[in-house]
Amino acid sequence: MIKHIVFFKLKDPSPEIVEKTAAVLRNMEGKISGLKQIEVGVDVVRSGRSYDIALITVFETLEDIEAYQVHPVHQEVIKHMNEVRESSVSVDYYI
Repeated sequence: MIKHIVFFKLKDPSPEIVEKTAAVLRNMEGKISGLKQIEVGVDVVRSGRSYDIALITVFETLEDIEAYQVHPVHQEVIKHMNEVRESSVSVDYYI
């Protein structure tokens, strides 16, 4: 199993934009084969070093992650994230 974690800092971190973006991410649940688990968290501390949203997903294999990357539902999410994201960082590791 592989855990894929992405943190997003948004251009506009207003509560409305953060919640809309979190909803876009959550919308992937149950729609992408190979995506075994998804969790979306919104930062509550809001410190200078905080990111606004965390996306935590779990996949069986690296091939599942590769298929996820090109899946049409994920491509729509990427389109939204490219519009609202200031920056992002990620890590992928075996669990």
